[in-house]
Amino acid sequence: MIPAVDLQEIAHVYVTDRGASLAVEGIQLQVHPGEFISLVGPSGCGKTTILSMIAGLLKPAKGTVKVHGQTVKGPSPEVGYMLQQDYLFPWLTIMNNAWIGLELTGRLHAESRKFARDLLEEMGLGDSGSLYPHQLSGGMRQRAALVRTLAPDPSLLLLDEPFSALDYQTKLQLEDLIVKTLKDRHKTAVLVTHDLSEAIAMSDRVVLLDRNPGRIHQVFEVPDRIRAAQPFFAREEAGFNELFRKIWKEMEIIGGKE
Repeated sequence: MIPAVDLQEIAHVYVTDRGASLAVEGIQLQVHPGEFISLVGPSGCGKTTILSMIAGLLKPAKGTVKVHGQTVKGPSPEVGYMLQQDYLFPWLTIMNNAWIGLELTGRLHAESRKFARDLLEEMGLGDSGSLYPHQLSGGMRQRAALVRTLAPDPSLLLLDEPFSALDYQTKLQLEDLIVKTLKDRHKTAVLVTHDLSEAIAMSDRVVLLDRNPGRIHQVFEVPDRIRAAQPFFAREEAGFNELFRKIWKEMEIIGGKE
């Protein structure tokens, strides 16, 4: 089976007026089709850099990034990217925001419009299509941003801390919604988060990164029983706290290296 994402010994260097900084090095990772993985680790370990290379927004200084067996050379409709901020256009209605990716890629037609409308219904925003972003709560705006990301029907979703600006209750609700939506539609996802509980509750595997430069420290398999539960209930499953403590211990080891 061809991996949905294949990172082959990638490295990236940031160059500034003060010199060059090696952000990540020797990243070797495969993500299987339909899998949900999380990248966790201390600030500055290169999590977002890795996402940006998968998205085709950054070119690795070394190594190769492949999506579905094809070398990434730039942004692609096959890859959807959802950020911490919703970045909805304030002058467009929610429906027109949902269509923007389709319009930019020349795929806005009757069938794709209906697909976007159906997505809004699934996200509980069926009555919000004619509203503007400022008329929605933060959680509703993030749901709208998810619809915009899913409307072009990408096979791979990149999620860069999409819940960090939300209150805890809304965050838990969106965790459940996103996991269910992606599983129902057989999507592959890579999540960047600082919330270890979130990573375990949502993922099939958790990838812990070192920093300076970012390297893979360890990969943790999430037990089937936890993976099968909705994120809200996964936190109550046997083995969840044990895995949390195990990863936390490794994070303390990373912190002790500084």
